[in-house]
Amino acid sequence: MRREVTVMSEKVKLLVGVIALQLCMAGFHIVSRAALDMGISQLVFIVYRNCIALLLLAPFAYFLEKGLRPPLTFSLLVQFFLLAILGILANQGFYLLGLYYLSPTYASAIQNSIPAVTFAMAAALRLEEVSLKKRYGVAKVVGTVVSIGGATVITLYKGLPLLSQQPSNILSSSHILNWTLGCVYILSHITSWSAWMVLQVPVLKKYPARLSVLTLTIFFGLVQFLIIAAFTENDMDKWKVHSGMELFTILYAGLVASGLALSLQIWCIDRGGPLFASVFQPVQTVAVAIMAALILGDQLYTGGIIGAVLIMIGLYSVLWGKSEELKVRGQQDIEQNLTRHLLTNQETLNKEHAANSLDIA
Repeated sequence: MRREVTVMSEKVKLLVGVIALQLCMAGFHIVSRAALDMGISQLVFIVYRNCIALLLLAPFAYFLEKGLRPPLTFSLLVQFFLLAILGILANQGFYLLGLYYLSPTYASAIQNSIPAVTFAMAAALRLEEVSLKKRYGVAKVVGTVVSIGGATVITLYKGLPLLSQQPSNILSSSHILNWTLGCVYILSHITSWSAWMVLQVPVLKKYPARLSVLTLTIFFGLVQFLIIAAFTENDMDKWKVHSGMELFTILYAGLVASGLALSLQIWCIDRGGPLFASVFQPVQTVAVAIMAALILGDQLYTGGIIGAVLIMIGLYSVLWGKSEELKVRGQQDIEQNLTRHLLTNQETLNKEHAANSLDIA
């Protein structure tokens, strides 16, 4: 009885943790949009965010992974630099560019296609198995197609407003162009994010210290943004924090989105696995939609809703396929280990029988 209570308690903690993670990231969408609306420079916002994240993560990476870090080589540093281009420079840069033109709700909705895009990239690089003869293989492929189709619908079809009447020019060519441009930027953000996750796999095999890899990636990404800022943000006034709200958005992005959320994500993946953490991704989209409507007064459109539903269907199809694949592989591993164990025992018995025969002779 006590054991069942303990197991239930762990499940409740895990559920609370993964929901808290999604709410933290939902808040980041709202805070980022609020920062842009207040006029904070996109580059300044990103630089300050990564400075805070680096200061927060570096001590943990240094002390917790002392015995895990192999010696740094020039080749590894180059790989970290390239990871920073994808995971920090392109990922964060395209996200804020997209958010400038797009509602946080749709930015979050399109992000649900990340597992599908990641699977497509991993399959192209042969890091992921594609088997159309198995149910799970078909589910992963179909889910990928449906997710990408949903993102395409959001990009190309805005549709009619749902919550309230808007001015007649709401669907003018300029608004549609900005909507499409915002979607293209967010899709670029997703593509770079997915590529970063896929290309981390070979790097982590050579340098098996996840926090240290992340810290070095953030460091190089910060250097890249500072180089760009040196040529584009020469006005020192843009680097000043002018209000408490501006300070709040910067601190939230650095401490909560890059600090607390990262810690929760690592903890949830460690306790529940990556699939469990991914299943709750749509909770973030729903939370963003509610907060964006209440705080920012954002509008919902039919095209966005249709696309978001397609993306979520595709997400769960990919996750179900991956879950089934892991179950099948686990069963195969058990059977192989059992067969190997039986063969070993049989070989041992044969040797003992041969030895006994020699002794009798």
